[in-house]
Amino acid sequence: MKPDCALCTDHGGELIWQSRLYRVILANEPDYPGFCRVILNRHAAEMTDLEEAEQAHLLKTVLTVEKIIRRELKPDKINLASLGNVVAHVHWHIIPRWTDDRHFPNPIWGEARREASPRQVDLAGLKAAIASALLMDESLEPAQ
Repeated sequence: MKPDCALCTDHGGELIWQSRLYRVILANEPDYPGFCRVILNRHAAEMTDLEEAEQAHLLKTVLTVEKIIRRELKPDKINLASLGNVVAHVHWHIIPRWTDDRHFPNPIWGEARREASPRQVDLAGLKAAIASALLMDESLEPAQ
């Protein structure tokens, strides 16, 4: 743990699932409902700081969360990002995008193109589906 790292000292959002290696959180971004992050539970700045098995495990989780978001929310597009420029801690953003969202086609961190359009999604159903999918994958055991 690095005491001055925001992702070492805070969940980083609403916790959906946690294993020994990572946690999945709902980012609670009002303009981007369903925006999730997969965050490494220990401090490391880059994916190449992880063992190969950990890299594969983390990426498999990112893809599982993407698949569930696509199935449950049916967005027009998914954005995957692992930037770490502001918080140098391994984490992945899984962002559902719609062609009428505030920034589309720009990245959500770019210039807004229109006013926010409220979008109603079933976040409780999404969270349950993500937790269920990760629970069913025997290689993604929850923390003890």
